[in-house]
Amino acid sequence: MRRLLWLGIGLAVGALVVRAVAKKAQVFTPQGIAASARDSAMGVAAGVRNFVDDVRDGMAEREAEIHAAFTDGLTLDEDLYPEGRQHG
Repeated sequence: MRRLLWLGIGLAVGALVVRAVAKKAQVFTPQGIAASARDSAMGVAAGVRNFVDDVRDGMAEREAEIHAAFTDGLTLDEDLYPEGRQHG
């Protein structure tokens, strides 16, 4: 009875090890490498897309500030030269 228990445990551990090794080996197949490259490219594309969206939002915000300043008759020199305009 004891031998059957150890045989069962050994078979279970062996099956788990074979499954884990097969899963790791899948990463190094051409399909696994292609999937990894595709996932990386999609991540980079998403990052670039988010960056462009942030830049557009910043541009729209700044354009609204400039438009409001011109509408109110203000100058933007304070933004460009906070300590006063330097002539030189």
